[in-house]
Amino acid sequence: MNNKRIELLKIISHPTRIKILEELSRGVKCVRDIEEFLEVRQANISQHLTLLRHSRAVDYYMDGRLRCYFLKDPMVPEILKALKKNYTKDLPAPECCPVTKKGYTLGKGRSK
Repeated sequence: MNNKRIELLKIISHPTRIKILEELSRGVKCVRDIEEFLEVRQANISQHLTLLRHSRAVDYYMDGRLRCYFLKDPMVPEILKALKKNYTKDLPAPECCPVTKKGYTLGKGRSK
Protein backbone atom coordinates (compact mmCIF):
# COMPACT_ATOMS: atom_id res chain seq x y z
CA MET A 1 0.00 0.00 0.00
CA ASN A 2 1.42 3.38 -0.87
CA ASN A 3 2.17 6.03 1.76
CA LYS A 4 -0.39 8.49 0.39
CA ARG A 5 -3.22 6.07 1.14
CA ILE A 6 -1.89 5.30 4.61
CA GLU A 7 -1.62 9.00 5.42
CA LEU A 8 -5.16 9.59 4.10
CA LEU A 9 -6.52 6.86 6.39
CA LYS A 10 -4.72 8.41 9.36
CA ILE A 11 -6.13 11.86 8.59
CA ILE A 12 -9.74 10.82 8.04
CA SER A 13 -9.88 8.49 11.05
CA HIS A 14 -11.06 11.29 13.40
CA PRO A 15 -14.85 11.19 14.09
CA THR A 16 -15.33 14.89 13.30
CA ARG A 17 -13.46 14.59 10.00
CA ILE A 18 -15.56 11.55 9.05
CA LYS A 19 -18.72 13.59 9.70
CA ILE A 20 -17.34 16.44 7.57
CA LEU A 21 -16.52 14.04 4.74
CA GLU A 22 -19.95 12.41 4.95
CA GLU A 23 -21.57 15.83 4.64
CA LEU A 24 -19.31 16.80 1.73
CA SER A 25 -20.25 13.55 0.00
CA ARG A 26 -23.77 15.04 -0.24
CA GLY A 27 -22.45 18.17 -1.97
CA VAL A 28 -20.43 21.36 -1.68
CA LYS A 29 -20.53 23.06 1.73
CA CYS A 30 -19.08 26.26 3.14
CA VAL A 31 -17.68 26.41 6.67
CA ARG A 32 -20.90 28.01 7.95
CA ASP A 33 -22.92 25.05 6.61
CA ILE A 34 -20.58 22.59 8.31
CA GLU A 35 -20.71 24.59 11.54
CA GLU A 36 -24.51 24.34 11.59
CA PHE A 37 -24.79 20.57 11.20
CA LEU A 38 -21.81 19.72 13.44
CA GLU A 39 -22.48 22.28 16.16
CA VAL A 40 -18.71 22.76 16.47
CA ARG A 41 -16.92 26.11 16.56
CA GLN A 42 -15.69 27.55 13.27
CA ALA A 43 -12.04 27.58 14.41
CA ASN A 44 -12.16 23.84 15.13
CA ILE A 45 -13.83 23.09 11.79
CA SER A 46 -11.18 25.12 9.97
CA GLN A 47 -8.43 23.05 11.61
CA HIS A 48 -10.07 19.82 10.45
CA LEU A 49 -10.61 21.19 6.94
CA THR A 50 -6.96 22.29 6.76
CA LEU A 51 -5.80 18.75 7.54
CA LEU A 52 -8.23 17.29 5.00
CA ARG A 53 -7.10 19.79 2.39
CA HIS A 54 -3.39 19.09 3.00
CA SER A 55 -4.08 15.38 2.58
CA ARG A 56 -5.86 16.25 -0.70
CA ALA A 57 -9.06 14.57 0.47
CA VAL A 58 -10.92 17.85 -0.06
CA ASP A 59 -10.41 21.13 -1.88
CA TYR A 60 -12.26 24.44 -2.01
CA TYR A 61 -13.12 27.34 -4.27
CA MET A 62 -13.88 30.91 -3.32
CA ASP A 63 -17.40 32.31 -3.72
CA GLY A 64 -16.96 35.93 -2.72
CA ARG A 65 -15.58 35.67 0.80
CA LEU A 66 -16.84 32.11 1.38
CA ARG A 67 -14.69 29.02 1.00
CA CYS A 68 -16.82 26.28 -0.53
CA TYR A 69 -15.41 22.81 0.19
CA PHE A 70 -15.87 19.66 -1.87
CA LEU A 71 -14.48 16.11 -1.98
CA LYS A 72 -11.42 15.67 -4.16
CA ASP A 73 -9.94 12.21 -3.55
CA PRO A 74 -12.00 9.49 -5.28
CA MET A 75 -11.05 6.99 -2.59
CA VAL A 76 -12.96 8.93 0.12
CA PRO A 77 -16.51 7.98 -1.00
CA GLU A 78 -15.43 4.32 -1.19
CA ILE A 79 -14.02 4.45 2.35
CA LEU A 80 -17.21 6.10 3.64
CA LYS A 81 -19.31 3.42 1.92
CA ALA A 82 -17.28 0.65 3.58
CA LEU A 83 -17.65 2.31 6.99
CA LYS A 84 -21.45 2.41 6.60
CA LYS A 85 -21.77 -1.31 5.81
CA ASN A 86 -23.21 -3.48 8.54
CA TYR A 87 -20.94 -6.49 8.84
CA THR A 88 -22.70 -9.18 10.87
CA LYS A 89 -20.38 -12.16 10.54
CA ASP A 90 -16.67 -12.78 10.93
CA LEU A 91 -14.66 -14.22 8.08
CA PRO A 92 -14.46 -18.03 8.24
CA ALA A 93 -11.33 -19.57 9.73
CA PRO A 94 -9.11 -21.48 7.31
CA GLU A 95 -9.34 -25.25 7.52
CA CYS A 96 -5.69 -25.52 8.50
CA CYS A 97 -6.27 -23.28 11.48
CA PRO A 98 -5.06 -24.71 14.81
CA VAL A 99 -8.36 -23.57 16.36
CA THR A 100 -10.47 -25.75 14.05
CA LYS A 101 -7.99 -28.66 14.17
CA LYS A 102 -8.52 -29.36 10.48
CA GLY A 103 -6.15 -29.53 7.55
CA TYR A 104 -2.39 -29.73 7.64
CA THR A 105 0.08 -27.76 9.67
CA LEU A 106 3.56 -27.08 8.39
CA GLY A 107 6.03 -29.89 9.11
CA LYS A 108 3.70 -31.96 11.31
CA GLY A 109 1.55 -33.84 8.83
CA ARG A 110 -2.16 -34.07 9.46
CA SER A 111 -3.34 -32.43 12.68
CA LYS A 112 -6.07 -33.92 14.87
